[in-house]
Amino acid sequence: MSVTHPVDTTLPVDTANGTGSKLSWALADSWTMTRRELAHWRRQPVQVVVGLVFPVMMLLMFGYLIGGGAGVQGDFTDYLVPGMLTMTMAFGLEGTMLAVTQDLGKGVIDRFRSMPMHSGAVLVGRSVADMLQSVVGLTVMLAVGYAIGWRWHEGFASFMGAVGLLLLLRFAMLWIGIHLAMVAGKPELVQAVQILVWPVSFLSNAIASPESMPSWLGTIVEWNPMSATATAVRGLFGNPGAAGDSWAATHAELLAVAWPVALIAVFFPLAVKRFRDLSR
Repeated sequence: MSVTHPVDTTLPVDTANGTGSKLSWALADSWTMTRRELAHWRRQPVQVVVGLVFPVMMLLMFGYLIGGGAGVQGDFTDYLVPGMLTMTMAFGLEGTMLAVTQDLGKGVIDRFRSMPMHSGAVLVGRSVADMLQSVVGLTVMLAVGYAIGWRWHEGFASFMGAVGLLLLLRFAMLWIGIHLAMVAGKPELVQAVQILVWPVSFLSNAIASPESMPSWLGTIVEWNPMSATATAVRGLFGNPGAAGDSWAATHAELLAVAWPVALIAVFFPLAVKRFRDLSR
């Protein structure tokens, strides 16, 4: 009677050729997992379309139905669009969590872990696919914003800097989502996270200026990582920003980098450790 031993995915299949071979192996496996995630777009187009349409509907709703923001100086559309771009990056956390918990629930991740593939390929594939989807979503939102009258007033370098800060925030949210998904384990528990994501997102200066809020609430809003990104992006786009002379308001670009980097430094290793512990 033969005994089948489990494959040790913590070591490369071919270690004879050194670091270059290991890296090539890791990149090849990661690209395979990324293609697997991208294939879901073709098989589930409705889910992809809904993910793109939802933030657009929110932008149009706040832009036309609400039609103004408390304490906002200048054109509200120019103020709103960068804020909604920031919120869209944060809302991506829910999609990441749902995808990971579904794979966990179906045993897909366990099957991948039993294969002779690089141990980090699953997480890398997930993160690359989510970032590509975020780029598409960001492009759609920018186009819709332009269509309703939003404009940026600085050069191309500033425009790309703003896009970079938005994607940096999304990258931080991605690793938070991966970690929380593996902690939750079930798609049903994603709803519990949604209950937290929405208040935190709206407790920012994405829609209204902190100057219009009670002082204690305005202080909390100014130090929200999303507020830092929204304020920094408005500055890079040359759009009107919320009035304020606090340290957080005047150093928004610094905080827009520091907050995501700090979140990645915390949740990336937690997600990797949780992934390694799944089979224990």
